[in-house]
Amino acid sequence: MEFAFTDDQLTLTQAAREMLVDSCQPADLRRLLDSQQPRDDARWAAINGMGLIGMLAPERAGGMGMTLVDFIGIAEAAGYVGLPEPLVELTGIALPLLARLDGTRGWLDRAMAGAVVAIGHPINPLVAGADTADALLLADGDDIHLIESNAVTLTRAESFDPFRRLFAVEWTPSPATKVGSDWGDTADRGAVLAAAQMIGLAQRCIDMAVAYAKDRQQFGKAIGSTQAVKHMIASAQVKVEFARPVVHAAAAELPLGSLAARARVAHAKIAAGEAADGAARMAVQAHGAMGMTWEVDLHFFLKRAMALNYAWGTPAAHRATVMARIAALRTGPDATFASEVA
Repeated sequence: MEFAFTDDQLTLTQAAREMLVDSCQPADLRRLLDSQQPRDDARWAAINGMGLIGMLAPERAGGMGMTLVDFIGIAEAAGYVGLPEPLVELTGIALPLLARLDGTRGWLDRAMAGAVVAIGHPINPLVAGADTADALLLADGDDIHLIESNAVTLTRAESFDPFRRLFAVEWTPSPATKVGSDWGDTADRGAVLAAAQMIGLAQRCIDMAVAYAKDRQQFGKAIGSTQAVKHMIASAQVKVEFARPVVHAAAAELPLGSLAARARVAHAKIAAGEAADGAARMAVQAHGAMGMTWEVDLHFFLKRAMALNYAWGTPAAHRATVMARIAALRTGPDATFASEVA
């Protein structure tokens, strides 16, 4: 069985990554923050122009009909640059949900054209990016409602990550706004994509630590030449290398919908969260006292990693899923890492 990404998948991911890295440097984040704007319109237009938004939408709706595996590397790239725009949320979560709901009143087509639909899933206490959304998918008990932005009242909540804008939403459900009663795999999909972004964030923190360790001189030599710094950085990289394939496996197994597949998603979120947390802390330490300052760009990626670690399920909730899988299904070398366990 071939577990590697295809040439087409790698080519698409690389093209998207290059565009994101070129257009979303830390200097761009600083300019955006200074202007108090939630997103860069030119960058959002470039993302839309590449056709990334419609990747996972069905072909019948004019999308590309691709899978989460095709998109997982792009989500990682979005994490690597600390992307403020809702590419991952819209492409990977909102559009697949809209595609299987009834009576969405043309919002699937509008979203594929770049209109933003925010997700108010019950697993998240606040709605991210609600202030820039054109519509919101919100929960009322078991029901899902599609509410246009002019019909809600938003209250800003403090966010550790300045680019992850969180809101409490007040709104009134009605039969006309109801579009379904089944969120399906939305929560697991959100967890996998948050994990992918955390892998990208972890790698960015490591790359920044490596660059600084090569440049910073102490006692006449680069601090990166010392064994202590080398081991610290290497340990963080090892965590990333062990977590990344778990995230890829979770993306591939998500459609199975089994307990084993859900546990794989939980494992991915836990492993990626620990890798990102470890890499961010290591990078701060590698930068010394400078690592704690606003002037060092590292804080953008540290804050996003910490925020995503608690989005789409807390570490404790995901550990409970893993424990449920251990209690209910066989474990061992032939079963623990199998996609389906009898």
